[in-house]
Amino acid sequence: MSLTGISQTATIKGIILDDNNSPVPNVNIKWNTSGTTTNNNGFYSFNIPANQDISVEFTHLSYKRIASIFNLKNGEVLEFNPVMNTATEQIATVVINNTSQREVEGIITLKPETIRKIPGANAGVENLLLTLPGVSNNNELSTQYSVRGGNYDENLVYVNGIEVYRPFLIRSGQQEGLSFVNTDLTQNVDFSAGGFQAKYGDKLSSVLDITYKTPYQFEVNGDLSLLGGSVSVEGISKDSKFTGIAGVRYRDNSLLVDAKETETNYQPSFADIQTYLTYKFSNKFHLSFLGNASINKYNYQPETRQTNFGTFSDPIALLVFYEGQEKDQYRTFFGAFKGTYFANDNLNLKLLASTYHTTEEEYFDILAQYRLGEVNTDIGGENLGDVEYSRGIGSQLNHGRNDLDALISNFEHKGDYKIDDNRFEWSVKYTHEDIRDRLIEWEVIDSAGFSIRPPKLSPNEQPYVAYSGPLEAFQNVRSINKTQIDRIQAYLQWSKRSTIGSSDVWYNAGVRAHNWSVNGMGIEKSNQTVFSPRAQFAIKPDWNKDMLFRVATGLYYQPPFYRELRDANGLVQPNVKAQQSYHIVLGNDYSFKMWDRPFKLTSEAYYKHLNDVNPYTIENVRIRYRASNNAKAYAYGLDMRLNGEFVPGTESWFSFGYLKTEENIDDRGYIARPTDQRLKFAALFQDYVPNVPNLKVYLNLVYNTGLPGGSPSYADVYEYQTRLPDYKRADLGLQFVLVDANKQFNSGWKKPFKALSFGFEIYNIFDVQNSITNTWVRDVYTKRQYGIPNYLTPRVFNVRTTMKF
Repeated sequence: MSLTGISQTATIKGIILDDNNSPVPNVNIKWNTSGTTTNNNGFYSFNIPANQDISVEFTHLSYKRIASIFNLKNGEVLEFNPVMNTATEQIATVVINNTSQREVEGIITLKPETIRKIPGANAGVENLLLTLPGVSNNNELSTQYSVRGGNYDENLVYVNGIEVYRPFLIRSGQQEGLSFVNTDLTQNVDFSAGGFQAKYGDKLSSVLDITYKTPYQFEVNGDLSLLGGSVSVEGISKDSKFTGIAGVRYRDNSLLVDAKETETNYQPSFADIQTYLTYKFSNKFHLSFLGNASINKYNYQPETRQTNFGTFSDPIALLVFYEGQEKDQYRTFFGAFKGTYFANDNLNLKLLASTYHTTEEEYFDILAQYRLGEVNTDIGGENLGDVEYSRGIGSQLNHGRNDLDALISNFEHKGDYKIDDNRFEWSVKYTHEDIRDRLIEWEVIDSAGFSIRPPKLSPNEQPYVAYSGPLEAFQNVRSINKTQIDRIQAYLQWSKRSTIGSSDVWYNAGVRAHNWSVNGMGIEKSNQTVFSPRAQFAIKPDWNKDMLFRVATGLYYQPPFYRELRDANGLVQPNVKAQQSYHIVLGNDYSFKMWDRPFKLTSEAYYKHLNDVNPYTIENVRIRYRASNNAKAYAYGLDMRLNGEFVPGTESWFSFGYLKTEENIDDRGYIARPTDQRLKFAALFQDYVPNVPNLKVYLNLVYNTGLPGGSPSYADVYEYQTRLPDYKRADLGLQFVLVDANKQFNSGWKKPFKALSFGFEIYNIFDVQNSITNTWVRDVYTKRQYGIPNYLTPRVFNVRTTMKF
């Protein structure tokens, strides 16, 4: 669809600074026959015609002229912050931003505006990541994701260069609440799915690098919906030395959970407050603070559940009556200071100090009494769908008293030095992790009057054969751990831009070193060191076609975090080695025009060979490791993404991913890993109604083939290889824009707003029953076990309004 008869515009805004990094007021800005000036803070903003070359001049009596040519898409907002000086006149025929640098590094840059608009049950940065090839998550209530065969613990997340963490004890997507990243505060989003540089930490799969805003004016943003709301405030002092942005969020998932098949008294409460503050003591020294406090409460009191499954000729239902409740609470506090010293134009030095503190509680006692039986299929009868004949009866009692207190402190020095076309970056970092953990979980299962003993004990033929020994819990885990981990990390990397003949090339090479020691109550101290060399190369041939080729390789290590040290019995194994992964990534970017609009096809083929693998199982979103390095694995695949203006003035994309990952545990042969997401198709589509251009449409589509899993947690993975059903998801958002950058009002009730819109969202449009795990129930009648699927959210409706002042 296209828009005709209405002018198309783009917006350019920013701050103009001088050589001393101070704002320059009263700069004259001219384009075509129009003009404007910067305010006292050096800020400016203006609109230009879209999809054509526009020459813009920046002039001031005390500084040399700057001339630039811009060609922007309809609705695009570009932040351009030129520096005016007294020595050299600046003329730019092409506006160069960070996008071209990210392309050669194999990094995908996502627009925060798109993140804030795209609908989803857990809208945010992670929701948009799931539309990219190679990124998967079969649980819309979770913000966790796996990348190219890795698990949820293998992804790095940075905010303004500071590493951030997730809670430890989360077992279910329903418990997660809010992601750390606040999209209202976000200015830039970079993502790498593999083959990343040495400056990024020691994880095996991916890097999410978030940059929060540096405000240039006072602004208030609000977002309200039936799932909660958020408010953010940003501003700058009159002398431009102090800038600050803060956001408050609240979320209530009752709308999503109440629509599920289990009737519950559910009282979720997820809230957090974040701030990012910067003070410029001088032109050479800036001090920043990033702070976050979050409190997530999850109160769950199930009542009844009925799940129908089986076949049309043999319909079966599971009917469960519950008693008891679960009360979970996760409190996290994070604070980080970053001091930046601009020694000169070529040398930047940084010093960072951060502390992360989390206290987590999981308390539950839930008794489930079930009936497994045949369903009434009489379409005209009053009892249609009721369980008429019980094949099996039983009960299950789950008990838990889990407490965790973790304090993680970091101190780091970073440096960045440029000389000619060479750039050197380095860092030294010390981390201390102090973790105190009490784990008490047990489960008792009764089937047909028999208390089922642990499944791994032999013989165990209950309830078919009576057992006369003492009663014993089906599962029983008890441990108390006090563990300290000290880490010293360092990296050094070099990069350079150059040419080979008439082709542009870019080099990067670096190495990381990581030493860690584990000690604590009742464990023997261990100490290990690994080195991680990494390299990248990119070339842009001087061809008629706009092509870029990349290759990246490296030896990546993931030294174990606390969760990887704790085995299935809750005991800490200090001698667990770092998992090792060799990466090779081949990439290509092909930029072209179609229908006179820009498009890009990005393709990446990759291969990973893994040694010293720590096997694990995934139950919902909880990962349980064996805490041993008794496996090896591999992963290979192909990721492709086509993005561009399928509709003029809007960016959309289509993604395809193929992955195969297998592991060999104890030399028993290769089997699929829990994250073997074989095929993936996804699309993000933005559109507008031609005759009603203020009515926007946003569509988010994801299809993933089924993951291995769904087997009982105690089952031998070599004897039980099956897959869950395919995951299919479609979310639709409709937004009516009343006020935006191109539609401002000087009078009336809309005058105070810089932006205002109202929207309607439909999650899971086609009401697909996706499942994440199975509940296993014994059937005495047929002497077999049934896997009853645990379904995720059905179709849900939401209303939403966004505003900016």
